[in-house]
Amino acid sequence: MMIKSCSIALLSLVLVILTGTRAHAQTSPVAVPTLGVTNPWTENQLLEPADLAAGIKAGTAKTPLIFNIGAVEDIKGATHIGAVNKPENLQKLKAAVANLPKNTTIVIYCGCCPFVKCPNIRPAFTELQKAGFTDVKLLNLATNLKTNWVDKGYPLGK
Repeated sequence: MMIKSCSIALLSLVLVILTGTRAHAQTSPVAVPTLGVTNPWTENQLLEPADLAAGIKAGTAKTPLIFNIGAVEDIKGATHIGAVNKPENLQKLKAAVANLPKNTTIVIYCGCCPFVKCPNIRPAFTELQKAGFTDVKLLNLATNLKTNWVDKGYPLGK
């Protein structure tokens, strides 16, 4: 009887935990809970793809510096760094920004996979913050570059 009561109590606890946890669609890396992973960016530091695409298409002088810190296609105007989970590419990113004013608007993106799994965005974003850059944005490619950029017809590099 004691084992049955304990089993029921344990099952009830599991059900409370499961029903009390809300599932989130992959719409924003901030909204998605990641076990043991924290994001160094805030919601205000996310840049929507439509906004960047509009700036690129308009050809405004205020278009930010764009760095591809992954192993995907280049967005029009982006500097290809490569996957920064490799130390040599993280060094390449550091060198690319070393002489820039700290208030330079910088946009980084990877787009290899959903944010929750990406091995590149956190190290790159953290490194830029450590270097003192005050206007760093993460392109909100919450699913991947194909879904959130290419399939929408936004401009790619040559």
